[in-house]
Amino acid sequence: MRAAARILAVALAFLATAAGAGAEDTPEAAAQLSRLESAVAAEPDSLQRANDYRRAVIQAGAYDRALDFFEKLTADHPQSANAWLSYGYAYVDKVPAAGAISQVILANASILRFSKSIELQRSWLALYTRGNAYLYWPKIFGRAPLAVADLEEAVAISRKETLRPYHVRAFIALGDAYAKTDQPDKARAAWQEGLRLFPNDPQLAARLSLQGEALDTFLSEQRDPTQRVDTDLSLLWAPS
Repeated sequence: MRAAARILAVALAFLATAAGAGAEDTPEAAAQLSRLESAVAAEPDSLQRANDYRRAVIQAGAYDRALDFFEKLTADHPQSANAWLSYGYAYVDKVPAAGAISQVILANASILRFSKSIELQRSWLALYTRGNAYLYWPKIFGRAPLAVADLEEAVAISRKETLRPYHVRAFIALGDAYAKTDQPDKARAAWQEGLRLFPNDPQLAARLSLQGEALDTFLSEQRDPTQRVDTDLSLLWAPS
């Protein structure tokens, strides 16, 4: 029974590489986290402030502290879509440091926070984040159609906005979602559209260069639930 639970947890986990060094108890780390928490509390809608805090949390291994902090932040600011989104990322960040069964609970908890953010504001980032997260679940759980829905909407938003470098990620993920739902023609169309907009993107070029079993293997490797999902959002405010 325990072995089966562990296999399921590994299959569902978003992340599984080594976590931070666990330096939360050092005075320097605690002081840094306190400073960053004050900055986030002062600007609860700031993804950049929250991102800086979560990077420090990972380095310190202070995952439970971060979850407690974001729980209070969202309680104090329940209408902040970005606060809920950052709360979801904090759950994802903890997954590598958790036990097998806990990993499933954390993964589900992150989806619930992403969904709350989407209820408040259907932003490109929130829809992309939840859609992309669904792609790491095994096909048998039926999350891939949910990924398609979120990612189609994210791509539609990007078509209406000023094109930014990070928008390529939704085209990549949407094609992957179509592939996972056995729609290979739609998958290639999504990647081709993305490549027209982002002609130097190696991930799109790699997908379009493969077919059949080779493509399936490549996508499985790219969506391997044992690999860490990078939740660093700094690309959002990087110069174009």
